[in-house]
Amino acid sequence: MNKKVLLTSAFAIATLVACKDGKKADESKNQENHGITLEYMDTLVKPGDDFFRYVNGTWYDQTEIPSDRTRWGSFDELRKNTDKDALAILDEAAKNHNLDSKSDQAKAVAVYETYLDEATRNKLGVDPLKPYLDKINAIATAKDVTKFINDLADEGGLGFYSSYVYADAKDSKANTIYVSLGSLGLPDRDYYLEDSEDMKTKREQYVAHVTRMLSMITADSKQAEEEAKLVLALETKMAEPRLTRVERRDSRLTYNPMTIAELQKVLPIVDWTAYFEAKGLKNIDKVVVSQPKYMKALNNILADKNISSIKAYLKWTLINSNASYLSTEIEKANWEFYSKTLEGAKEQRPVEERALAVVNGTVGEALGQLYVEKKFPAEAKAKAQAMIKNVLTAFGERIKALPWMAEETKKGALEKLATTTVKIGYPDKWEDYSAMVIKSPAEGGNHFDNMKNAERWEVMKNNADYGQPVDKSRWGMSPQTVNAYFNPIYNEIVFPAAILQPPFYDYKADEAINYGGIGAVIGHEISHSFDDSGARYDKDGNLNNWWTDADLEQFTTLGNKLAAQYSALEPLPGVFVDGKFTLGENIGDLGGVNAAYDGLQIYLKEEGNHPGNIDGFTPEQRFFISWGTIWRTKARDEAIKNQVKTDPHAPGHYRAYVPLQNVDAFYQAFDIKEGDKLYIKPEERVKIW
Repeated sequence: MNKKVLLTSAFAIATLVACKDGKKADESKNQENHGITLEYMDTLVKPGDDFFRYVNGTWYDQTEIPSDRTRWGSFDELRKNTDKDALAILDEAAKNHNLDSKSDQAKAVAVYETYLDEATRNKLGVDPLKPYLDKINAIATAKDVTKFINDLADEGGLGFYSSYVYADAKDSKANTIYVSLGSLGLPDRDYYLEDSEDMKTKREQYVAHVTRMLSMITADSKQAEEEAKLVLALETKMAEPRLTRVERRDSRLTYNPMTIAELQKVLPIVDWTAYFEAKGLKNIDKVVVSQPKYMKALNNILADKNISSIKAYLKWTLINSNASYLSTEIEKANWEFYSKTLEGAKEQRPVEERALAVVNGTVGEALGQLYVEKKFPAEAKAKAQAMIKNVLTAFGERIKALPWMAEETKKGALEKLATTTVKIGYPDKWEDYSAMVIKSPAEGGNHFDNMKNAERWEVMKNNADYGQPVDKSRWGMSPQTVNAYFNPIYNEIVFPAAILQPPFYDYKADEAINYGGIGAVIGHEISHSFDDSGARYDKDGNLNNWWTDADLEQFTTLGNKLAAQYSALEPLPGVFVDGKFTLGENIGDLGGVNAAYDGLQIYLKEEGNHPGNIDGFTPEQRFFISWGTIWRTKARDEAIKNQVKTDPHAPGHYRAYVPLQNVDAFYQAFDIKEGDKLYIKPEERVKIW
């Protein structure tokens, strides 16, 4: 389901991966160190010239990106450790002879074991796809296409268009149906439409990959090659009418309510009543169409004259979407294109880690219950709550002091801040997977069938929300996820248990370290409520303008100035960061650092005594060094190229220092003056929140 991608803003670079071993500098880290790791720093560099190197220079020089990773850094180190813990917990559960075979935890073990059962997966090969392929091969008309999609409605459909139930962006207490786009095989529309040599090469590599995959389900290699070319041509037509990556960030553009009759006029080739009935949805009064221009374009794409191309696309989308459910040969072939070719990985992740990722994505909260019991101390949640209180207070004081915002708008901002829901650690009510049919290898289960049953369960559960009040107690991430997010429709900030660990949070470290780490993460998520996207939602989570026209114009001007700073960044020759695309995350970083720094000052004032220097650094210096530490990162060139086109976060090493260039306290902490490379004149520093 793509609702989580559309409706939440995550803190971390979206690479939920871990490493099979530590490399170089990681191995030398003193595990008893509860603060700055001094040996990672390069203090020969002036902090005002290159703050990333000042904090992380020695680490960067001594660290190799693991061969099964496309980037490596603080997030990945923590994910490695978290995955190690989760795997140990999963292994212990698998050996527990007293585990209830019908429990959700037993299903987590079964998902894990059937993924690891490579012998059965390889024996089955592409056989599980044959019933689907028979139906595709029998398609003769456009009506056959829509009927085929209806036949797969209980699994979520297959390409061209999809739908899901979620909270209405203009009535956040009620669930509605969203009609969204079909899938493309390349990461984004630019991969189809951009005329650069790099994108031309990527398209050639894509056709070769699609040919390889289609050859696995047809004996005619020439036919596979011709069909791959048809796939690229058809997907290019599907990419053209889509919103750009910047336009998609504007929720106003993707909120287009229609009656079924109105949708029928936009895309008459689809019988929408029949489609929703096939999904199990009836008595529908309206839907929200994410991109009407795309839906209108489907009229020409889903035409009888394009049947050969449509069938090729359906076969490709079928094997592509199910590749990880099939044989190891098919799964690796897909990895070789998407991870190796597009992002530069050298090796696949270890099979146990891949299996764990499947568990987390399927029955994540079942494993999460076990994880929380063993790995989440009560004091971590208590201290995090105290820190959140201070950061929220600081953010409120900053709103009150804004020179560019009128009192009327400040009132709306403060109301929204005061009604923000905070979730820490784990859900109050765990997900119930009892209706999901999962069988272990011992019960005759296999990975493909289990994953299909999981898809059907997800569709069934999602459908059941229609017509019901929105349940805002639900979580969008499992507790063992190293990340955090803001959900504008729920007006909530969420911090899973796994991120409340070093280097983000260490209850044994001084508070300057923690405020620069998890405190800034907290501030970042709060700031998402007031970034250029989140600020369009009111305190109740509704897409509703609460700004005066003058204040909105001021806010937009400030955002444009910040976007210009990032658009000037060139991580590789000819490859630039897209400041408009990353603006929400950049506002989050800038607002987060400011609020966390002020939160630290609140804490120090409450304590009544200044802790003095530690390791030769003041609390203020340690705060900023801690921020730089969490953005310790190193990435492969191909991963960076992919990131700037598909990820709304700027590359990590920029996040370590670019926000700080706009923070006066950073200049004061390190005595940064005109002439230093990072110096920006006070009047040119961007101050938003």
